[in-house]
Amino acid sequence: MRLAPLAVGTDGGGSVRIPAAFTGTFTLKPTYGLVPHYPASPFGTLAHIGPITWTVAGAALMLDVITGHDSRDWSALPPPTTPFTDFTPNVLDGLRVAYSPTLGHAAVQPEVAALVAAAVGVFAELGAKVEQVDPGFDDPVRDFETLWFAGAAKVVERLPASRRDELDPGLREVAEQGARLSALDYLEATATRVRLGQLMGRFHEEYDLLLTPTLPITAFEAGREAPPGARARWTGWTPFTYPFNMTRQPAASVPCGFTPAGLPVGLQVAGPRHADALVLSACAAYEQARPWHAHHPAVQLS
Repeated sequence: MRLAPLAVGTDGGGSVRIPAAFTGTFTLKPTYGLVPHYPASPFGTLAHIGPITWTVAGAALMLDVITGHDSRDWSALPPPTTPFTDFTPNVLDGLRVAYSPTLGHAAVQPEVAALVAAAVGVFAELGAKVEQVDPGFDDPVRDFETLWFAGAAKVVERLPASRRDELDPGLREVAEQGARLSALDYLEATATRVRLGQLMGRFHEEYDLLLTPTLPITAFEAGREAPPGARARWTGWTPFTYPFNMTRQPAASVPCGFTPAGLPVGLQVAGPRHADALVLSACAAYEQARPWHAHHPAVQLS
């Protein structure tokens, strides 16, 4: 936590939002293609490049630098013409904000749910028109796993069989599963992804932003893929993150408080594709009202 003011990561299913939520830092998984990257990820368009920073302003400043042109990325968007550091003042006043505490299917720890609900209340205090509503999609975990596990198989394909035992056991298992998938399996998962993207496109015609917990749990013991009692794969405890990799839309995690045990909790703020500046401005407004980034719980050394 707070080891460096600026960092960059690749989010293929939550890999910038998960650490940010667990450490009380800010991050934005931008619209796919906003930050060009080379070489291309084996996870394809699931993989978004984004900053992890202490503050929203730090992420905006970093995006102003890393969104420049790179001809090697054929899928990159044109560079922005307006600095991300130009936050829209009073952006939440009158904004149409949807709040989905579970996305319709996720189980959330009560202490996490309470902190996220309090954060949503701040959006309302700042003038947003908040409505509790689910986007209306089933958990796309199986289709996401098809896409992600196929990417994992591609990552390790050149590793000799004699060295496969050196892999992390979880990675080895999902890569083996991904290698057994067919092209039809992949295309069917892609079709689900297209439908999900269309659904969220329509949803954001009615709502400017969607608020959810970033994660349904707080940080657990290091060295484990999943906490005790959870589904074995990491996808079993990340129901709020991977759907928005499938849709390519921007999704931020902003600190929204600490549990009685001193563990950070993150609020996820998702917007329609290309609305990265709106997401950042909304997070900046919330951060100014509730500066949790400045709170430093005591470090307990065992």
